[in-house]
Amino acid sequence: MPIIQAVERALKILDLFDEHDMELKITDISERMQLHKSTVHSLLKTLQVHGYIDQNPENGKYRLGMKLFERGNFVIHGLDIRKVAKRYLVDLSMKTGQTTHLVILDDKEGVYIDKVEGPQATILYSRIGRRIPVHSSGVGKVLIAWKSEKELQSILKGYHFVQQTPQTITNEHDLRLELQKVREQGYAVDNQENEPGVRCIAVPIRNHQGQVIAAVSISTLVSRVDDRELEQFLQLLKAAAVEMSEQMGYGISTRG
Repeated sequence: MPIIQAVERALKILDLFDEHDMELKITDISERMQLHKSTVHSLLKTLQVHGYIDQNPENGKYRLGMKLFERGNFVIHGLDIRKVAKRYLVDLSMKTGQTTHLVILDDKEGVYIDKVEGPQATILYSRIGRRIPVHSSGVGKVLIAWKSEKELQSILKGYHFVQQTPQTITNEHDLRLELQKVREQGYAVDNQENEPGVRCIAVPIRNHQGQVIAAVSISTLVSRVDDRELEQFLQLLKAAAVEMSEQMGYGISTRG
């Protein structure tokens, strides 16, 4: 299937913006895209007309438009699992005092689709819409642990094992061993692998076919939550995941 160059370029421009680069000058965009300023200007104006790009009148820099927020909300609100999981995320956060997350798999990364901040939480790296590596996160490991060998090979083909911390898994062999452990115990742990000082536990949510469609997690600070308390959190998390899975149609006949 042929790729439409102008569409691809427009989408790549949108991908340039993130939490570190909320606004960009046209020269910055031109340099990163390796395109002439006149070409970039035409692309930006087209995106601006349709509301996907906005321009700050004070400094002339470009930023993402509200149309993306609008469309993103359509996607999020269309996810049934988010509706089902919300009250459980709130309940878990209230009972543990920690931050809870709901994450789905998109291509080779996890994506936060919901989050509830706990009163004792000081973890700031997560936000709804942010992506997270599958090799260094508890939710990521859960999302790929039960994939078929063919699916797993597709995910790991060309996968870049970025070392987030000294604890991060950095190769496919070790990740596969970790995924086997996740399948055996039914949950995953991120022990300061993605963020120093942060330990997370995650469990799967399944649909009516027994497929893992999302992961739910509790994030804690190592300095505040010991192993005993983490185990208590895990039991609450497992119980909540069972109920969420049942509401997604996962019945006794499909468990295993």
